[in-house]
Amino acid sequence: MENFTSTFGNTAANALPAERASFIRKTYLLLAAAILAFIVVEGFLFASGAAGMIANVIFSGGMMGWLLVLGLFMGVSFLANRWATSETSKATQYFGLGIFIIAEAVIFVPLLMMATYYSGDGSVLIKAGIVTLGLFLGITATVFITRSDFSFLGPILAIGGFAALGFIVASALFGFTLGNIFAFVMVAFAGTAILYETSNVLHRFNTNQHVAASLTLFASIALLFWYILSIFSSRD
Repeated sequence: MENFTSTFGNTAANALPAERASFIRKTYLLLAAAILAFIVVEGFLFASGAAGMIANVIFSGGMMGWLLVLGLFMGVSFLANRWATSETSKATQYFGLGIFIIAEAVIFVPLLMMATYYSGDGSVLIKAGIVTLGLFLGITATVFITRSDFSFLGPILAIGGFAALGFIVASALFGFTLGNIFAFVMVAFAGTAILYETSNVLHRFNTNQHVAASLTLFASIALLFWYILSIFSSRD
């Protein structure tokens, strides 16, 4: 999981109320902007025809091609997180967040195309988005109301993440389908990640790390949306 430093200042939990409130406001405003930017980039990819080319490249490689894309995405995500937590400059932090948003938009292209095709429901994206938003707001409210520290979930998420990645790689190599049971498990995993990251916003991030905080929350929301959309668009 992420490493949190105190070189920028106090953590939000130990900061003055005004500084803490400002940090939380900046974090969630930037998160909303990141989600909007994701929608805009996705819309541009589909409107320009780039989405079709991206999907063709990914689909043409089969499952091994998908594993390559997933590996590239993980590499970009690592770099984006490093830049977002950088102490070099705010520009570097925002650049990291921007790169991550674009990477998410690209990797979502095949899923969005399959979801709209297989579900036969033009509103499937809206339905999945509403459920994702509802779960996110509920989990966020739980953390802010209880003010509990859920940092103990870090090792659990790390182990769960490696296990999930192992299943994904194995399914690509041996050709079996993970199915809806795996998707439901991953929804629970993503919800737990949101719980953990929201707790970090209050207890681990310092008051100048709103860009990094927004990136981690955005990543968890994207993961949650991915598997909720997978469930909505699947059919026997």
